[in-house]
This record gives sequence, structure tokens and C-alpha cells, in this order.
Amino acid sequence: MAKPVEVDERWLGRIAEQVNGLEYGEVNIVVHDGRIVQIERKERKRYDDVARPARKEASQVLKPS
Repeated sequence: MAKPVEVDERWLGRIAEQVNGLEYGEVNIVVHDGRIVQIERKERKRYDDVARPARKEASQVLKPS
């Protein structure tokens, strides 16, 4: 049977630190032998399509210099 995971106030604080301010992404908690040993944070940035520069027409891109 699996050991219950030990979570103390220190780890709860560390987890909260990683989650706070995260708009898009994930936080993974790595457990070895019933103990938290690592926290991984993967953050994604999303950009509005309106902010993209206009696309050039193919004829403009392929013109020889």
C-alpha cells in the first residue's frame, strides 16, 4: 500500500508561491517514497491575435530585390 504523502507548512508555502501569479500553465508536484521532493512550474503566455503584425501578400514576399 502507498505511503501517505507528508505535507508540512513549508511545502504548502512553496506550492502556493508557485501557483500565485500563474495565469496559464501548470504546477507539478514530484513525490518520492511518500515525500514531496520537487515542484515544477510550466508557464504559458498567450497573445491576442489582434496584436500580430499584418501578413504580407505572397506577391510582396516573393518579389526579387
